[in-house]
Amino acid sequence: MKKILFVATRNPFSGRYSGDVIRSLKIISFLKKKYNLDIVCLKKNGDLKTKNRKILFFKDSNFFLKIFYCLVSLLKFEPIQFGLFYSREMKEYLKENAYQYDCLFFYHIRSSQYLPKNFTGKTIIEIGDLYSENYLQTFNYLNILNPLKYIYLLESILVKKTETKIFSNFDKVTLFSKNEVNKIYSKIKGKIHQIDECVDIVKNKYKFSKDNFRILFVGNLDYLPNFLACKDFIKNDLPLLKKKIPQIKFSIIGNVNKLKKFLLLGRPEVEVLGLKKDISKYVKNSICGLANLKIATGVQVKVLTYMSYGLPVICSKRVSENFGSSVLSFKNNNELHKAIYELKSNKIKSNKFSQKSLELSKSLSWKKISLKYLKLISS
Repeated sequence: MKKILFVATRNPFSGRYSGDVIRSLKIISFLKKKYNLDIVCLKKNGDLKTKNRKILFFKDSNFFLKIFYCLVSLLKFEPIQFGLFYSREMKEYLKENAYQYDCLFFYHIRSSQYLPKNFTGKTIIEIGDLYSENYLQTFNYLNILNPLKYIYLLESILVKKTETKIFSNFDKVTLFSKNEVNKIYSKIKGKIHQIDECVDIVKNKYKFSKDNFRILFVGNLDYLPNFLACKDFIKNDLPLLKKKIPQIKFSIIGNVNKLKKFLLLGRPEVEVLGLKKDISKYVKNSICGLANLKIATGVQVKVLTYMSYGLPVICSKRVSENFGSSVLSFKNNNELHKAIYELKSNKIKSNKFSQKSLELSKSLSWKKISLKYLKLISS
């Protein structure tokens, strides 16, 4: 039986409702059934504890050490996020113990900094998305007076450099999006493997009614593109939509801090509900799930979340690229409003896209997608 070490920069067992944490735990749970699997990861104070001897936690750095490590990363011309997720002890552990394993499986681009130089076994990394493109989009979107604009520009350059290095140093690299796989130069395509995002359970909770009034948005609001998308919809779309749908409600579900919640709660039609692991009760009277992001790369998990409940989905053109005809897409505000009005009033069209949501989500069940990891390790 192959011996594998799974390397993560966030604790997969923390209970945090975040896409990368949930995905890493799925992979771990699957691989440990097939292989002799050990895990190393960073652990914050307050994270859930486990007595499993196959899991080795390294303490996350405090605020001041993170600042120091970020500066070191910049001096080394490495991404700032490397410094945010750096542990000297974890680095040393891999350097001294990697030889015991047949395969090292790294999760997320920031974990690549822990790859030992002298390791001779198989190396795999799940990048998921090309983050350099995401950061560049954010740079282009932000106002010239916003200091974050230039941080995102710098990070896009540093991450691009790291992505190129990863394609060279790792044996296999996984991406979620077929479109992003096609962007990679042909000479390294042999290293690139496309593994879809997935859903756990498909349960049709959507039912058309002309009385449906809710526009649903699911996503982590600490992620800047999600916050900007919600802010834009509240400011530029909601006032106009309310004229035709007086009872309209914009419901935002996901992790959110107090400041961002305060900034979003400016109108009575807006509700910021925080984290909800089951959104069934909100789907039942919704018109659609919304993915109106102007900054987007890869596959948006929020779209698959909506689909797994049978909810029709409306996406910006940039998001819709990975979902084809299964979603309604829009290029401007007028097209967005038209799509919402149609889904509210047209039963045939609403049910058609509800069915498309269910069909696509069923094809992306974790039970099917997980088998790709066996091929990834065995080939």
